[in-house]
Amino acid sequence: MTKDDIAGFFAVRADLNLDDYIELDFSFECAGDPHEAAAHLASEQSTAQWRRVGVDEDFRPRFAAKVLDLRAEPRPSGFSIPVECAVRGEVHACRATIAHPHGNFGPRLPNLLSAVLGEGVFFAPGIPLIRLEDIRFPASYLAAFEGPQFGLNGLRERLKAFDRPIFFGVIKPNIGLPPEPFAELGYQSWLGGLDIAKDDEMLADIPWCPLKARAAALGAARRRAEQETGEPKIYLANITDEVDRLIELHDVAVEAGANALLVNAMPVGLSGVRMLRRHAEVPLIAHFPFIAAFSRLAGYGVHSRVFTRLQRLAGFDAVIMPGFGPRMMTPEHEVVACIHACLEPMGPIKPCLPVPGGSDSAATLEGVFHKIGSTDFGFVPGRGVFGHPMGPRGGAASIRQAWQAIARGIPVEAHATANPELKAALEAFGKRG
Repeated sequence: MTKDDIAGFFAVRADLNLDDYIELDFSFECAGDPHEAAAHLASEQSTAQWRRVGVDEDFRPRFAAKVLDLRAEPRPSGFSIPVECAVRGEVHACRATIAHPHGNFGPRLPNLLSAVLGEGVFFAPGIPLIRLEDIRFPASYLAAFEGPQFGLNGLRERLKAFDRPIFFGVIKPNIGLPPEPFAELGYQSWLGGLDIAKDDEMLADIPWCPLKARAAALGAARRRAEQETGEPKIYLANITDEVDRLIELHDVAVEAGANALLVNAMPVGLSGVRMLRRHAEVPLIAHFPFIAAFSRLAGYGVHSRVFTRLQRLAGFDAVIMPGFGPRMMTPEHEVVACIHACLEPMGPIKPCLPVPGGSDSAATLEGVFHKIGSTDFGFVPGRGVFGHPMGPRGGAASIRQAWQAIARGIPVEAHATANPELKAALEAFGKRG
């Protein structure tokens, strides 16, 4: 690129109508001139070749992505991650904000992803290592999306669960049980105090535990638990499948007795989720398979908060995400960023419930609460409820007892002396924060 070519892919924020652009924050490492690399990054994801040979025209003013901000620091040691076939030259670590005109792809999730996470980004000349750190949408773009149908407040209203976290539980054993004993585990957990008993993300519509029979058994168990406890309950059924089955499985599960649906967002695809959202009669809750494959490395891929924003945009009412602690191998600041992406203002798009999870129990609830700093989250133990020494009823009770202590400002260990379920949980799972 010539200097004039490079300059055509840079802009000052005040000179743009920002309603016409989404904003993208990238970190990347490049070989050669960082300004030229950033210009290539903007060019390749938008106009690429911006005029015909021999024709006096320039499509960049309307169609080009523009670099709004660029910061670059030399890396004398070279690329932070060895990349075979990487270009040679002086290496810089860069941060860039790019404004991309959304008129290039419109309010279509597959086309959006093709632009901001496609060939033009990950094959930009001179940039072997790149990560999309964040994405922001103007109100004009958000207006074309429905977002969550129920969202955080709708889930609270359905469960009559206010001023506290919403308590989930992943029914275990997750694979192998037929519908009736599986439903009994859910029933016991509801009696103990869970709000939501859920299928594992791996439990599909399979012959030994068909979705219809499972939803019928859990639906009946849920209604019994509601009568006995006087509290609304939710059975969260996993309908992850081929896209052309989602509507059918929604209808099967809801008619049989499920009153919320789990979908593995990235394996199914966000466009499939958006289609399902337009049909859905019950809350939709996302799970995170496949996301770590994009987000685990800090120097490459996609920050998981980008996926969180996109799942909210597609219409999920709650987003289950990798949570705190070593089990999930996700930095604490990244978990917090994903929680904020569920809750922070997003134009007309409702907040969704963040559900950080991973090896949680009554022993970890206090630590999770303090790290989040509010009650606007879901808490999703698996073995912490269903592997509890006193069974799922005792496991669920231990979660409620831990919350009683936290809400009253009582040390959890002190509260456990008069609550055997909580005491057993602390002994079995350890006091971690």
